[in-house]
Amino acid sequence: MNDNQNLLAEQRRALILDEVRRRGGVRVNELTRKLNVSDMTVRRDLDALARQGVIEKVHGGAVPVVEASTHEPGFEAKSSLELSAKEDIARAAAAMAVPGSAIALSGGTTTYALAQHLVGVPDLTVVTNSVRVADVFHAAQQAGAASGQRAGAATVVLTGGVRTPSDSLVGPVADQAIRSLHFDVLFLGVHGISVEAGLSTPNLAEAETNRRLVRSARRVVVVADHTKWGTVGLSSFARLDEVDTLVTDAGLSVEAREEIAEQLPHLVVAGESAEDGAEAVAAVEAEAGSGPGGPGADGISLASEGPQASAE
Repeated sequence: MNDNQNLLAEQRRALILDEVRRRGGVRVNELTRKLNVSDMTVRRDLDALARQGVIEKVHGGAVPVVEASTHEPGFEAKSSLELSAKEDIARAAAAMAVPGSAIALSGGTTTYALAQHLVGVPDLTVVTNSVRVADVFHAAQQAGAASGQRAGAATVVLTGGVRTPSDSLVGPVADQAIRSLHFDVLFLGVHGISVEAGLSTPNLAEAETNRRLVRSARRVVVVADHTKWGTVGLSSFARLDEVDTLVTDAGLSVEAREEIAEQLPHLVVAGESAEDGAEAVAAVEAEAGSGPGGPGADGISLASEGPQASAE
């Protein structure tokens, strides 16, 4: 972590959380030196992170919270985490939405951020089981009507179902609605992603609804920040080979990028230049496997933003 007393509270807390997770615990005096801030500032930051449920305060410092595979944080708790990463991911993923196509957005704070970048894409048909995502498009349509401008999304279909702590609608009603639909692209948020477990969630009903979403999509784009890698929830709902593209952020380790690149056709690291991506093995394998942006000597091509998706 760099010494910088001018960091915003959000950035400072993200650095603290990364340090706690990486080292398995930190002391207050270590953080004051590394961040070049006062003891009181660090303690306030630790209090805020503890209220979010992501660390546990101990005498003189903090340790990470070891979450059970069934623990499901609420939307508000998750929405305050990794904000800059989610914004980078949302911006990159939005470039994959083709005007006039039918897309689906699952629940989650990253898909919520993505929705805010999609409201200007013309003539989208949007299917979602997220109350929060539906609200984004509804608000955009109202604002467009009030200003006399045409809203971007032509149609928003909100599935029914039982509401989860993440404000997703799941269960038999949602599953039945999704079963009869077909999407060009599914933008899917996840609780956890790993080689062994694939995509997983702590909510059994949500796992089944996500399975339905994956089956109904011609292309699956997972949007997940680096903290989701290695996390495993109670129920797996898709294998990694069912994912076409993973859009993540620059916080993902080199080792994880290499491992993911071996498993998935496309890996997009958002918010990172091609030069930085080359250093860290951030890669996107070209659809055709040749030409500009195609694989290099190691079978990997580099990109600073995601490839344009096709509605086919």
